[in-house]
Amino acid sequence: MSTMNLPSRSTRSGTRGYAHLVEINVPVSRVWCALTDPALVRMWSGQEAEIDARQGGLYRIGRRHAGGREAHIDIFDVDRRLRLIYLSRPDEPPSESAVVDDFLLDMRKGERTTSLRVLGSGVPEAEIWDKSYVRMRMTWERFLSRIKAALEAPPPPKKPPPPPKDPPLAGLDY
Repeated sequence: MSTMNLPSRSTRSGTRGYAHLVEINVPVSRVWCALTDPALVRMWSGQEAEIDARQGGLYRIGRRHAGGREAHIDIFDVDRRLRLIYLSRPDEPPSESAVVDDFLLDMRKGERTTSLRVLGSGVPEAEIWDKSYVRMRMTWERFLSRIKAALEAPPPPKKPPPPPKDPPLAGLDY
């Protein structure tokens, strides 16, 4: 029997990634808006959002200079693909690779269900990046659940109109 020799934690090199998939029972255009409209991003992320929704634009979730993730929009293919290349942050270890999130949207079961895939890549394999990697991976897992719940939730019931006021009776309107 052969044994596989794995590099020790201190000698790891290269990059790693993550993949998430969620099926959302709404048309692809609504999922796209949830990813690119700052007001909707604030709803599912619970954080500030600034998005210049175009190729070459800015995509930021969280406070600027206070732990927020800021990215350059590399690919902006409406209703199909959004690729973010993250800018380095002062609180992260240095890296020679670009950290990337690629969002791929596909219609399933006609136009009523959207498959949303998030493929993260470029996270350094070095031990010093372990906490950042886990945080990125788990954050997107949580965010995708919130996006699904927000988009699939039934609209709030409309309040019934108030009952009409009775008109004053003639002769009694003093």
